[in-house]
Amino acid sequence: MSPKSVCVYCGSRAGIDPAYAVDAHNIGAALAENGWRLVYGAGDVGLMGTVARAAQNVGGDTFGVIPQHLVDWEVGKTDLTTYIVTETMHERKKVMFMNCDAVVVLPGGAGSLDELFEALTWRQLGLHEKPIYLLNTNGYWDPLISLVKHVVTQGFADASLLDYITVVPDAAAATLALHEAFS
Repeated sequence: MSPKSVCVYCGSRAGIDPAYAVDAHNIGAALAENGWRLVYGAGDVGLMGTVARAAQNVGGDTFGVIPQHLVDWEVGKTDLTTYIVTETMHERKKVMFMNCDAVVVLPGGAGSLDELFEALTWRQLGLHEKPIYLLNTNGYWDPLISLVKHVVTQGFADASLLDYITVVPDAAAATLALHEAFS
């Protein structure tokens, strides 16, 4: 059985709360310490860079995927174990998702939301059964969680949609949840 891989979606910026970078560092280190491969967007900036450097510093396996048009903007991190440059964002997301066993979403912006909702939609449609964890550092995702509940209460999704997202408060809780999922 091959080692597990965890796709981390997160910001290409650090955000204003230093706790975001702390959780990014802690989840990157935890993945490596547990022998799990980090799959992520191959950037060397913001939370993406923090996660990757933390995993690398512990000797972890890193798998990064970046579209050609973002190589300069997100500063493609070429010293990863595996570094893949795609033609499009769609191809990037597909390669990342197809190479993971679970998803962890850290604070981020529109790109992270896009990645989360694509994985969530595919799960809702029965296209996969990979666990999706929302790492809710200092309540960052609280408004999103309320919105998803609103979507359900307003009849635009079954209540099961809420079951496809597991909210965890920090990197330690995410690591524990991954252990449970992988056992």
